[in-house]
This record gives sequence, structure tokens and C-alpha cells, in this order.
Amino acid sequence: MGDFLMPSLGADMEHGKLVEWLVKPGDYVRRGDLVAVVDTDKTVMDVESFQEGVVADLLVGIGETVPVGTPLARITQTPAEMGAPVHEAPPPRAPSKAPAVKPQAPEAPAATAGPPIAPPVRHLAHRLGVDTGRIHGTGKAGAITRADVEHARAARPGSAARVRSAPRARRLAAELGIELSAVTGTGPDGAVTVTDVQDAAAVVPPAGPAEARPEAGPPGAVLPEAAVGVSVPEAPAPEAAPALPEPEAPAKGKPPSEARERVASLRRAIGALMTRSKQTIPHYYLSTTLDLRAGVEWMQSVNAHRPVAARLVPSALLLKAAALAAKEVPEVNGFYDDGGFRPSAAVHLGVAVALRQGGLVAPAIHDADTLPLDVLMEQLRDLVSRARAGRLLRAEMADPTLTVTNLGDLGVDSVYGVIYPPQVAMVGFGRVMEQPWAQNGLLGVRHAVVATLSADHRVSDGLRGGRYLALINELLQEPEHL
Repeated sequence: MGDFLMPSLGADMEHGKLVEWLVKPGDYVRRGDLVAVVDTDKTVMDVESFQEGVVADLLVGIGETVPVGTPLARITQTPAEMGAPVHEAPPPRAPSKAPAVKPQAPEAPAATAGPPIAPPVRHLAHRLGVDTGRIHGTGKAGAITRADVEHARAARPGSAARVRSAPRARRLAAELGIELSAVTGTGPDGAVTVTDVQDAAAVVPPAGPAEARPEAGPPGAVLPEAAVGVSVPEAPAPEAAPALPEPEAPAKGKPPSEARERVASLRRAIGALMTRSKQTIPHYYLSTTLDLRAGVEWMQSVNAHRPVAARLVPSALLLKAAALAAKEVPEVNGFYDDGGFRPSAAVHLGVAVALRQGGLVAPAIHDADTLPLDVLMEQLRDLVSRARAGRLLRAEMADPTLTVTNLGDLGVDSVYGVIYPPQVAMVGFGRVMEQPWAQNGLLGVRHAVVATLSADHRVSDGLRGGRYLALINELLQEPEHL
């Protein structure tokens, strides 16, 4: 028997609040299956299981705040230890009245057998409420693909009754007597948002007591804007995730007391982390101007043959170059803990995301150095959409190895970031702009961007930091190889 613990979702996290259980006692869970929704001082995110087995007991109730490392649930290693029927875990965020999925055989090996499926596809199946055990995979060696999951969802009888929605949207719909299946969702993957419910009701919830307002739900009301300065083209409907309006406030424009306290708590958490960073990490700073002429010209030629939603943006080139350069200069990619530097073999690129009412989260694009540009763009768009909806995963918040912040879309020329401990560097990009450029005695105009590096002097120095920035510039001169 093992314990499912409140995970650490960042260096500054000391406790978390359980917002929602996605499983119940008797459910069978695999490694990577989503088990719970946890609220930190910064954001709300889905937490996956590191164990495989049967959920024996739920030890923490919804709404409880507990320290990191507290057992949240007990998971037995085999169904036989339970002595009870075994059920497949229900899809995440399914309504509480959703029927249980068919029982599994009592033998654990039989419950886990099935065609191969990649973790991203399994997460998609969870989000769409699709039972992967009933899918015939069409991929290599019978692997289940994204298309297989989407097709299974479309063909599922009665699928319209299972509506993907945010917890706050479901509570608000119940309060207003709105049937979620009749609401058109505008969130990620067509999820129903609070705004969708309000639009369907054609009224704004009255400014009554806190417990009657939508803001009174789990404190996930703070919605991220977009990746800071990262231009992400909107996908066509229904994938588009339009910017959400500010949360409703009383007539005089003051946010509810709970919202104010959440913002204050978030600012305190970020302030404490940044204070720790500046007091314990000996920062040094470098900057250079990157020549984007080749990158912009190549990107424009590629985009000329693509629909708007599939076009690349300069941010994708910058992120990919930053990830590839980190692979070559490992002193900027990893963690400083237990009195020493621990380089990372993988490049999990954290992307700073601004929260609407202030503050940041920096979820990771995993293995960013290995992703083709189109895939990186798709993952970036997905990451921003899920950040807006409070649907980040534990791993995305816990394991970035290097963070990038980009304030270019706000008109900022350059940004010098503060390192997120225990990371050892942060990269900043300003706005892409046309500027005079002298070369070989000739003066012209080129697209360029200022890149900065904030790095930990315990791990690297100006020589290695300068090499890192120079390598980013070199990579951008051959964008077709990114």
C-alpha cells in the first residue's frame, strides 16, 4: 500500500488546497492518470499519480489545505489487497452524477493490459472522457493516437451528456439552473467556462454574499492572461481560446474580499520567492542584440503557404533557439540544490505566463529542444490555453529546467529576470523591432531583438553565459534547421 501525497508544485510551495477529487475509492489508476485538482497560491492544476493500483481511501476532504507531503489518498498495489470491486477511474472533471465506468477484472495485470499509448494522448483521453481500453489503436504497433481518441469521443453514445467544464462553471450553472449540455463552450477543447454560463443565463450574478458568488468557489478565480509577450495565433473555432474578461466586481469596481485576499496571497508568495532568489543566488546579467533578419525572412516565406492558425511567430523561433543552446551550454540548464549544481539531461523550458490580476506562473514545455517548430507552437498554444483555464499539470509546474520570459508584446525593449530557484538561469526577450544595422561598412534596416541572461555565478560565469547568448544568435541565422 502506498500514499498519494500533496506534491510540491514549485520551490515556493509549502501547502496546497484540495479543490476536486477526480477519482473515488475502488477506482483503478495508472501512472500518469489525473487524480486530483490542487490549488496553490499561484494557480489551480491537475495532479497525476506516480503509482498504479486501486484507490483505497481518500484522506483529505475537498476544501482542506494541507502541507506539502501530506498523504491525500491511499493506493493499494493490487486489487486483491482491496477485497472490493475495481473500477476504471472516471474521466477528469466529469459531473459527480456520471455513472461509474465498467468494472475491471480483479487481476491487476489484466487491468493494465492494452495497446500502447503516449502520456499526452492518455491525458487527452482523460480530458475528453474516453475509455482507452475500448479503443482500437491505428498507430504503429497498434498504438492509440490522438485521432483515435477524438474519433472515439465523437462516436460515443450519449457523449453529449458529458460536458467538459471548469469546476466554477459547474457550480455557477447549478446555482443558476443552467443545463451545461445546452451551453456552448469557448474554453480549451470546447470546455464550458464561467463566462459561457453567464452568457447563457443572460444575467450577471448579483453581488450578494460571497458564498453565492462565482468567485466564492475554490480560489482558482485568478485567470492567466497569455504567455508574457509570447504571440500565439488564435486557432479557428472551436479550438480558439478568446481572452477572458475580468472577473465581475461590485459596482464601484472593487474586487470581492476573497479575490483581494487571493491576489495579496499570490503577491506574498511571489515576493517571498523572489526575495529568496536575490538573497541567496549571486546573479550576473548579460545582454546582446540578436539578428533576426534570416529568421523573419524564412518565417514569412513559410507562413505564406499556411492558414493563419498554422503560422509560426518569432516567439517560436526564439524559444526553440533558447532550448537548443541550453543543450550545448548545460551550465544554464538545471538546478542548484544541496550545495551543488545538478545539470539536467533534458531541456524543459519554462514559459512565463502573466496572471490577470498580477503575478506569474511558469509552466514547462517538456523536451523543448527536441520538438519541431510546429509541435512547439502547438504545445505553446495548448499550455497558454490550459493556464487560462486553470488546467496545468503538476509536472509542468514542478520541473522546468530553464525559464524564458518575453515582454516584447508589451513594448518592452529588454527584460532582466530574477532566477526561479532552484533553477540557475533565466532568459529574457524584448520586442522584435526593425532597427538600423551596420555591416561591412553598409547601413541597413533589420529585424532584431534584445536577449538577456540572468545566471547564477555559483554555476557559470560571463564566459559561459556569453557563449550561450552567442549560440542563440548563431542558431537563428539558420532557422530552417531549428
